[in-house]
Amino acid sequence: MTDMKEKRHRKTASRETPGQENQAPEPEKVEKRPDSATNGMEVAAVSEEPQEMVIIPKEDHEALQLGLEQSRQKAQEYFDGWQRERADFLNYKKRLERDQEQRNNNFTGNFIKNYLVILDDLDRALKIRPTQGDGAAWSEGIELIYRKLLKFLEMEGVRPIPTDQKTFDPTLHEAISHESSPNHENGEIIEVVQQGYMLGDRVLRPALVRVAQ
Repeated sequence: MTDMKEKRHRKTASRETPGQENQAPEPEKVEKRPDSATNGMEVAAVSEEPQEMVIIPKEDHEALQLGLEQSRQKAQEYFDGWQRERADFLNYKKRLERDQEQRNNNFTGNFIKNYLVILDDLDRALKIRPTQGDGAAWSEGIELIYRKLLKFLEMEGVRPIPTDQKTFDPTLHEAISHESSPNHENGEIIEVVQQGYMLGDRVLRPALVRVAQ
């Protein structure tokens, strides 16, 4: 009976792994998570020690204040000078643009004046145009050329000085004579001898007129 108990005890001992009797259980692993308040970043310790104050002598403080004020004044002088130079440059640029525009207008005016002579000849021819016969058909062709030339000048900014103005205006008219007229008052225009023209707002050629006195 004793022998059978010893055999059972040996079989049970052979099933156990050697060294397990004295082996301690492994500790449970705990996952470390970052603190939500710091977002996983280390928080540096803040020193509560008071900062040491730097004492500047009065002479050095006054010198720093003086240097700062001088720097401010110098910066203001530079800024004012820059503004003046900028204004001078803008005025110079505008003056160049005006001069260039004036030269262009003078060139255009001198060029167009050559066409005004032709326009005057056509105008004089139409004033004595025949109304009957072959001459009437010929005059229609002259009038067509006259209108085409006048249209071309209008496209270039040329327009006739209005002839319905009764009073003499020295800025628009040039008097070739002063005559007594019972039908006109002093200073009124009796007749426009030659049509005047303007180029934009500038008088290209004044109108030649007879003026009553």
